[in-house]
Amino acid sequence: MDTAPRPVVTQDRIVRAAVGIADRGGLGALTMRRLGTELGVEAMSLYKHVAGKEEILDGVVDLIVGQIEIPGDAAGWREAMRRRAESAREVLGRHSWAIGLLETRGATGPASLHYVDAVLGVLRSAGFSVENAAHAFWLLDSYVYGHIVQETSFAPEGPAPDTAAATATDLEQVAVNDYPHLAEMAAHASRIGFSIDVEFAFGLDLILDALERVAAPAPGDGRPGARESAPGRSR
Repeated sequence: MDTAPRPVVTQDRIVRAAVGIADRGGLGALTMRRLGTELGVEAMSLYKHVAGKEEILDGVVDLIVGQIEIPGDAAGWREAMRRRAESAREVLGRHSWAIGLLETRGATGPASLHYVDAVLGVLRSAGFSVENAAHAFWLLDSYVYGHIVQETSFAPEGPAPDTAAATATDLEQVAVNDYPHLAEMAAHASRIGFSIDVEFAFGLDLILDALERVAAPAPGDGRPGARESAPGRSR
C-alpha cells in the first residue's frame, strides 16, 4: 500500500507551477490538467485553492510583476526609472510570454498595485504632472516590451549575441551597388560590433532625456511650484 504523503498544494505553489509550465511551453501550454500533473494531484483538486484559470493568470501577473525592482526616489527619478526599466527587461526576458498577459489582465494583485503606485509616486515626487506621469509610465513600458519582443525574435534559441557576427553574416553578401546603405551598415557592424545591451541603453537614454523636458508640474496641477507655462515649451 502506498503510504507516501500527498503533495501539499497551495495557491502559491499553483501559481509558481503555472509560470514554470508557461516558461517551458508558452502560455498556450498552461491547462488545469497539466497543472495538476505538474503538482502531482488531480486537476479537479486545484479548485479547492483557486476559483479557476482566470484567478491563476491574475496570480501569475502578480508574481512576475513582483520580481521587478521598484527603486525609491532617493536616487532621483531618472536613475529610478532606468533601474526599473533594466529590471523589467531582465524579468520579462525570462518570461516574454507574459508581456501580453500583463497588458490584458491589468494591475489587480497586491504586488502589481504596489508596483504601479510606487512608480507613479516616484514620477509625481519628481514634479511630473498626473498626465505626464501616465505618459512616462506608458512610454517606458512600451519601449521595454518592444525591445524584449525584438530580443526574443533575434535569438529565439538563446541569449542575444553581443558581437557583430550575426549581423555581418546576414549582410556580407549584400551588393554594394544595389544596397549601399546596407553594405555600409554591414561593414560598420564588422568593425565595431553589435550589442543589444548597448542598443537598449541608447534608446532608454533618449527616452529619459525627452521625459526630462516634461518633468515638472503642468499649470493647474495643484502641486507646489507648478509653472505658469507648459513644461518643455517656450513662451
